[in-house]
Amino acid sequence: MNLKKYIRTIPDYPKKGILFRDISTLLKNEKGFTKTIDELVLISKKIDFDKIAAIESRGFVFASALSYILKKPFLMFRKKNKLPAETFSVDFELEYGKATIEVHKDSISKGEKILIIDDLIATGGTAEAAAKLVEMSEGQVASFVFIINLFDLGGTKNLINKGYLVESLMEFPGH
Repeated sequence: MNLKKYIRTIPDYPKKGILFRDISTLLKNEKGFTKTIDELVLISKKIDFDKIAAIESRGFVFASALSYILKKPFLMFRKKNKLPAETFSVDFELEYGKATIEVHKDSISKGEKILIIDDLIATGGTAEAAAKLVEMSEGQVASFVFIINLFDLGGTKNLINKGYLVESLMEFPGH
């Protein structure tokens, strides 16, 4: 099954020059969503990891389903001031702005291997921030898995050059 057919492209959103890859059309299709989760399970079974982490908010959809199927703990990287306990925090650049993500300090134990899931990688700023949160917690990034890789924006290449393993289910140009 070609998962690309379930992705809607919206030009010039949220600003001119951006080709927004909308996963809502994938999520609302039961066959497409099921196939996506099945593919994530196959990839994840090849990776040695202790916990699944996801980046707010669309990563949560995929990671929580994966966590349930694989019987692995799930933790959340959230936007600033959304977690109630003590956190680690990282500021980063987005393709079209700045942001901060956080994780509870007690989410990752020393030496734990974390599989990081997100819906999309563009420039890699969010993914790098997530990796920093894992490392601040004294954990290890086992791998990144993305539903969509915007291959021409350099995020995947940047992560690989930093020594991280990266997988994705499909690729699109970002411009």
